[in-house]
Amino acid sequence: MAVHQVASTGEIEVVKDDKPAASAPDDKPTMRLKVYSPFQVYFDEEAYSISGENGTGPFDILPHHHNFITLLSASELVIRAPFGERRIRISGGVMHVKSDTVNVFLDV
Repeated sequence: MAVHQVASTGEIEVVKDDKPAASAPDDKPTMRLKVYSPFQVYFDEEAYSISGENGTGPFDILPHHHNFITLLSASELVIRAPFGERRIRISGGVMHVKSDTVNVFLDV
């Protein structure tokens, strides 16, 4: 069961989910990763890691990372996920990491 807020109305809805939780091959630990801008979602799935760049240089985020927030520099985000690797070219953004959940806000 999941709880979602409908963006257009602000109402809370409860959705029954009969699917088993996502698990990665080889039981590698994953984290929930969402990369989005105000009008588009670029990635919203489980991932093994994400690499980015901030003012001090390149960095990686792995599952169980400490709470972290940073401003992202113009660079390429590299996402490693169970289905393969994905690259997203960005002009900047904000990354927030907390409790195995990573949110990347672009175009803000």
